[in-house]
Amino acid sequence: MTENNKGTAKIRILIVDDSWLVRLYYRDTLEKAGFEVEQAINGIEAMEKVLTQTYDLAIVDINMPRMDGISFVRSLRRSTPDVSSLPALMITTEAGQQDIVDARTAGANFYLVKPVSEAELLRHVAVLTGARR
Repeated sequence: MTENNKGTAKIRILIVDDSWLVRLYYRDTLEKAGFEVEQAINGIEAMEKVLTQTYDLAIVDINMPRMDGISFVRSLRRSTPDVSSLPALMITTEAGQQDIVDARTAGANFYLVKPVSEAELLRHVAVLTGARR
């Protein structure tokens, strides 16, 4: 969390998705709700960010170039204690039972299938970050 201009903590969220349109939708929704948002286009960029900055939640897609979302979450969980506990919300087009099992086994906290409404996104973000809605 970082402090905003009122001195209160602002929840920081990392969006990890290769689709610029999806990142824009999530970012606009989350920033309107008062969250601070950063973005990464794949798991490698996301790992670089989580190892150098502090986040309260990662929203992760599965299908991405260079490092997919399952591999990112798995790497996250195997990282240092301060990074490995970062909550991960998997949001993807993959709706197969094996995809859900793979995400949960890797360490995803929740698994949602796209499309996700603004209300559903904010509800899950609130649960995972403790933000008041």
